[in-house]
Amino acid sequence: MEDDSEPEQSSWAYLPDVCLRHVFHWLDDRDRSRAALVCKKWSCAMHSGSLWRCRTITFYGQPSRARTLEFQSALWYTKKFGKYLKHLEIKLSNPYNTPFIKKFQVIMRGLLSHLGKCNSHLVSLSIKYLELDCLIWKNVVRAQFIKNLAAFLKRMSNQLDYLNLKGARITLEEGCELLNSLSSLTNRSFISEINIEDFFSLHLSVYSSSLFHQTMSKFHRLTILTFNYNCISDELLDILRERSSHSLCTLNIKCHIHDPHGQVVSGMSWANLAKRAPKLNVNFFFERVMKHDHLARILLEEIPVRSISLRSCYFSDPDWTMRPTLTNLLPAYWHGLQKLTLELNNDHELLDNELLQLILSCKRLLFLKVWAFLSVSFMERLLQNRAERKCILTTIKVRIYTAQDDSTEEERLLADIYRKYKYLIDSELNYFVITYPMV
Repeated sequence: MEDDSEPEQSSWAYLPDVCLRHVFHWLDDRDRSRAALVCKKWSCAMHSGSLWRCRTITFYGQPSRARTLEFQSALWYTKKFGKYLKHLEIKLSNPYNTPFIKKFQVIMRGLLSHLGKCNSHLVSLSIKYLELDCLIWKNVVRAQFIKNLAAFLKRMSNQLDYLNLKGARITLEEGCELLNSLSSLTNRSFISEINIEDFFSLHLSVYSSSLFHQTMSKFHRLTILTFNYNCISDELLDILRERSSHSLCTLNIKCHIHDPHGQVVSGMSWANLAKRAPKLNVNFFFERVMKHDHLARILLEEIPVRSISLRSCYFSDPDWTMRPTLTNLLPAYWHGLQKLTLELNNDHELLDNELLQLILSCKRLLFLKVWAFLSVSFMERLLQNRAERKCILTTIKVRIYTAQDDSTEEERLLADIYRKYKYLIDSELNYFVITYPMV
């Protein structure tokens, strides 16, 4: 006898559309395309706009076959579903010669032209580490790329909310041309977040440029601005106060040893900005700028500092000492400092007492990362103070430099300290402490 009943369907057939789209969200392009062949319902899920709002395209300088296919797929799907795109990230991985850069420029010209015509939703664009000052960028290719990017930014200026061009390394005129593209339609830009860290070429005194000031005066709704200290001036702070004080929340400022940072900035300019922008927090990142007189010119007490990172990497300079910075400069931020990072080669001075006193004086300090020459006993003293609620640290990451190859004894002492405060570490701390021979 024949069975006329319909075959039993898989439970996948009854999966709600919203759940099916969520499953597709975690698949890569190759698996999505295969899944779309299963049935009409799955094919419709494949074409759901919510799946194509975020895309990352990586250009590989020396691609394998798998990476080439990955890139081609990402590029093809970005064009096919470009009308849904809201967040686009472009990455360059190891660009190594001029032909590769020429190919990148040509592909980007086509991609940006296509998106400029079909997309009306893009709110976020990130193209980091272009390094346009490198020799592999020939003048003609470089000029064409900047022209194409400027045209795209102009077309998207009314909708773009986030732009990240970190590491572009371009001239002052080229940089201002790109930034001006964001305001060329109305002479105003309402973009809320810009990352122009290492945007300009090294050694440029951007702070003295009237062209840069004119450009920045066109931004009227900045909430987060990431840039280099060589852009800071009284004029810029006044512009931010007049144009964006109602919205400004965060300034991320990098100060690099090779960028000019000798300008004099008034504490009054900082105070006026902080008064008009009560939500403002400032995060400083210093790269090999360690001398006290340099830091004292920058770290004014009127700045509402939330985070400070001081990194000398592995460089040691007998001309600088860290003690005055720990005892005189940083305590000025005791009421607001929440995050402190110190990566120092302080082989000529021991800083245990000064560092511990600074930590205890900063009443809101939550995050501590230290790579430095310290005694192991410093960790016991720190944890004891934390156990007694004399500080409120929730993250402690320490690399204790040692001058010996064999750090067995230090590791044993650290293990004893961990066991002693295990109840505290396991329940309240993100804790990671090791020794590191510096021989």
